[in-house]
Formats: sequence, structure tokens, C-alpha cells
Amino acid sequence: MYIPKHFEITDETEISRFIEANSFGQLISLVDTAIVSTHIPFLYDAESRVLVGHLAKANPQWQHIHKQKVLVTLQGEHAYVSPNWYESAGVPTWNYQAVHIEGTAESFTDPEKLKHVVDTLTEQNETRYPNPWKPDYATSMLRGIIGIEIAITSIQCKFKLSQNRSVQDQTNVQEQLAYGGHEALADEMNKS
Repeated sequence: MYIPKHFEITDETEISRFIEANSFGQLISLVDTAIVSTHIPFLYDAESRVLVGHLAKANPQWQHIHKQKVLVTLQGEHAYVSPNWYESAGVPTWNYQAVHIEGTAESFTDPEKLKHVVDTLTEQNETRYPNPWKPDYATSMLRGIIGIEIAITSIQCKFKLSQNRSVQDQTNVQEQLAYGGHEALADEMNKS
């Protein structure tokens, strides 16, 4: 990913926070000579530098992924930025947050490990709702998925949040983003 210095994030805590908050992404690999991508949720272990997820057994991507170098892309808030919002000259652009993770993938079918992945993903996401569903399913259902574990070799993090603009331009962009319904992205600009 192309990252000018003023948009690069290197703080491990900030990167971990972003990955955990935006853990649904694209698993990109090769099947023969074709580039393929599957959208899945991931679990991130910052200490072990591992990403874990699962694919449907019917998805051919898993059959070619073992020991393959893969790319995972995660995206946060994003929105169009109009040059009308600047005091000085500018061009139309896009503010966004993204992480690219490279690593080597391995597939697994161990039922206990698969159950842990499914249960942990479920618990993390169910807590957002007033009556969370507790994992309660026949373990035979796990035969329909294949686990994917990625040993991370590199993480690139880019927050393009108008840091290259004047303070007044940044304030204007924040106000316009909030006005246009992109409050979360405007809030992220306040943090940078």
C-alpha cells in the first residue's frame, strides 16, 4: 500500500485497536493464476502476530491457501472530501483508514480449534445486542468450514485524514463530514 509519511500509523496499540474494531475484511490469495478474495471476520492476536478466520468448505480458496503468502485488507470509516471545504486550493479526495496485513496462511480442520474460532467471533459480535445468543449448535456443523490461520509477516496502517492540510482545512473537513452523516470519521480526525 502506498503510504506517504504523514498518513502512516506505526503505533502498535493504535494499529491493534483499529484491527479489533474493523476485523471484517478481505482474504486475498491465488487460486492457480487467479487472484481471489473472500470477505470474512478475523480474530487478531497481537502478541502472537496471528490472524484467524474460517472459510466455507465449499469455497475453493482454502484448497490452495496452505503455506501461501496472503494479503488481508481491513477498512475503517471512509468518505468523499470536496475541495469546496478547503480555504486554499485542493482537489477532490477521499479520507479513509485501512490496514494491509501480509502473512503465510495455513488451513486447519481441528474441531476444537474451529469451535473456539466460531464461538469467540460469535461472542464478540453478540455482545452488541440486548439479548445475545450464546453459541449453541451441533458440532457437526463445523464440518462445513475450514479454519485459516495467518502468521503475520507485515502490517501497514494508513489513516488518510487530511493531515496534509492546514488546521483550518482539517476543521472544515471535520465539520462537513459530521454534517454529511460521517460523524465516526470526523471523530477519528479528532484523534489523529
